[in-house]
Amino acid sequence: MRRWSELSGTVRGFLIIVAIVAIVFALQLERTLQALFLLAQIAFLLAIAFFLYLVWRERRSEIGTWSTRARVVFYGAALLMVANVAVRIFYPTEGGLDVVGFFAVFVFGGYAMWRVWRSEHTYSY
Repeated sequence: MRRWSELSGTVRGFLIIVAIVAIVFALQLERTLQALFLLAQIAFLLAIAFFLYLVWRERRSEIGTWSTRARVVFYGAALLMVANVAVRIFYPTEGGLDVVGFFAVFVFGGYAMWRVWRSEHTYSY
């Protein structure tokens, strides 16, 4: 046990990973691992949606004062980004162009949300 505590954290972490891989390989648990990975992806999507809900709940009174166009663009961009993650989780692809499209949705959606937020927070006298 003393030798274990003397190992660096990185080496200890890699040894734990190797032990887990050996167990999965020896017991042929690949299918179980795939099912757990799918459940983790679904949980991640739900966590993102819950976080967005909490942010919305905190700021809904402020967003309610915006124009209808600004709210539609802001909420539409947020829903598009959540749908983008959901599509990526449930329909994975191998192509490089799909990854570019995946990140482009986030860039353009984030830009649209930022522009709406900035235009609604610009005060002119």
